[in-house]
Amino acid sequence: MNDKPLFITGIGTGIGKTLVSAILVEKLKADYWKPVQSGDLDNSDTMKVRSLVTNTQSYFHEEAYRLTQPYSPHKSALLDGIAIDEHKLLKPSTTNKLLIEGAGGLMVPLNDHFLLVDLIKALEAEVVLVSQNYLGSINHTLLSIEFLRARSIPIKGIIFNGEPNTSSEEYIIKYSGLGCIGQIPTLANIDKATVAAAGSNINLD
Repeated sequence: MNDKPLFITGIGTGIGKTLVSAILVEKLKADYWKPVQSGDLDNSDTMKVRSLVTNTQSYFHEEAYRLTQPYSPHKSALLDGIAIDEHKLLKPSTTNKLLIEGAGGLMVPLNDHFLLVDLIKALEAEVVLVSQNYLGSINHTLLSIEFLRARSIPIKGIIFNGEPNTSSEEYIIKYSGLGCIGQIPTLANIDKATVAAAGSNINLD
């Protein structure tokens, strides 16, 4: 495995990036960093991932921005009376593997000129793209892949989260030429045990 951080992004919002992040943090014993948290400060993604991880090696780095409102980061920041400065979104120092979780999809704005995809590029990260099967997901997944490639951002592979759809998944893999590095089934219960067990469904080699 190379030294580039892994950046967990998805084809949209609410498709399981935080769950996938927890599974990967536990599997790799990696550090975790969520650069920008919008809303849910009492139950942040960092807190959720920490609660699902059992290994003692992972370190949970503090968010660069903790915004009080549950909107796109640029709007949440505006409502909080601040502007996100991309120059302050600095990769935390660690000798461990670093996993970074984004907010929403690639085109989510962090301020009036800087998108999430710009942050991925600036951090020199390798992307794990989380997809989920629904009507329109082929389009959203392939558009995300094309956009990452247009920005010359390396893609580690795709993780499909939730109910499987062989037809959609096979088309995405064949058309994109990317590997499927994981398939996470719908988990009846999400807890430390199921998160640890789900790591067996992911292959990053």
